[in-house]
Amino acid sequence: MANRSNEPFLWALFSGGGVAAAFLIPVLLFLYGLAFPLGWLQPPDYERTLGLVQHPLTRLVLFLLCFLSLFHWAHRFRFTLYDGLQIKHLNPAINLFCYGGAVTGTLAAAYLLWTLP
Repeated sequence: MANRSNEPFLWALFSGGGVAAAFLIPVLLFLYGLAFPLGWLQPPDYERTLGLVQHPLTRLVLFLLCFLSLFHWAHRFRFTLYDGLQIKHLNPAINLFCYGGAVTGTLAAAYLLWTLP
């Protein structure tokens, strides 16, 4: 039996991360970076925001957004270094740096979301 590659799984994470980032991050940046601070929209009060973030479904969505976005970054950055800069001889180190960073960031996001008040 031939040795199977993990590339399809990584490309699926790349695709999912790109879609999640493209749909959710611009909306969050617009709301919390422009609309609320500039007074275009009435910002939610602290208790309402805390109640929303404490809901398990919201925590799951935030976790998936972090997880998919980090793996999207890792795969894109890996191929930028691998193909763009032509440093194929460092492939094991690049994989460790990119995907290890994505796993570390995902674990940090999970910890922070789990320990919210």
